[in-house]
Amino acid sequence: MPAAVAAGLTTPFGAGASFASRERRAMIARHLRRVDPSLRGLRLRVAVQEAFDSYAHYWLESFRLPNLSGDAVERGFDVNGYEHIVDGLAEGNGVILVLPHLGGWEWAGRWIVEQGHQITVVVERIEPPELYDWFVELRQALGMNVVALGSSAGATVMKALRDNHVVCLLADRDLHGGGPPVRFFGEMTTLPAGPATLGLRTGAPILPTAVYFTGRVDGHHAWVRPPLPAERTGERLRDDVHRITQLLADDLEILIRKAPSQWHMFQPNWPSDPGYEHRPSV
Repeated sequence: MPAAVAAGLTTPFGAGASFASRERRAMIARHLRRVDPSLRGLRLRVAVQEAFDSYAHYWLESFRLPNLSGDAVERGFDVNGYEHIVDGLAEGNGVILVLPHLGGWEWAGRWIVEQGHQITVVVERIEPPELYDWFVELRQALGMNVVALGSSAGATVMKALRDNHVVCLLADRDLHGGGPPVRFFGEMTTLPAGPATLGLRTGAPILPTAVYFTGRVDGHHAWVRPPLPAERTGERLRDDVHRITQLLADDLEILIRKAPSQWHMFQPNWPSDPGYEHRPSV
């Protein structure tokens, strides 16, 4: 699919998805107002629609990525902070890129492969199974090693870090509700413990990262933040995991605030959200 055609389809696809679910529109509006409490009225409705458009952009782009040349991927990508990845890999312990569900992260994965790095991504098992299988095949076709989230994922990811891979974790949502309690956009919730735990156990730097769609066709801009301080400071591992996860939440806020309408957070994510399943005492 040519880039111009995909760009032209983004808005109608996004509009269709938006009108299909009133509850989802309301949930996105809740999250957007957490990021920017000044949003209301027409500005809020426009921002919600832009979130659907961004998600449609992500899907359409995913279909195209396997057929793009390395030169096309390179032309469509620029990055601030790549030196943090290079410096981390030079230490030999791998690096951990921790991302929100925002923008065009699949393009960034393909770009990292084009730079000659090994990349391992941890993915949620989604429904239906056919869609999950398609995404696994897509990422493998892009040169990524895919690890399904589950009981054996931790050991597999630790081996990938020992082999000096770039490991990518989406960590703005705690799927199972067992993560450390943190303040995230002014309200308590939980986030996954995985990034902090892996960083502490392996010595791999934890790099909060986001990939944004830009205004030009096939344009992407990545921002890799400096590594989080991830040294042991307390007697208990869980205390250090909690401390680092709060630092991660703070950095994720910075990354998301840069382009809130590209944040694809369509599910309940705080205990006060309707339909939130995990209600920890936070």
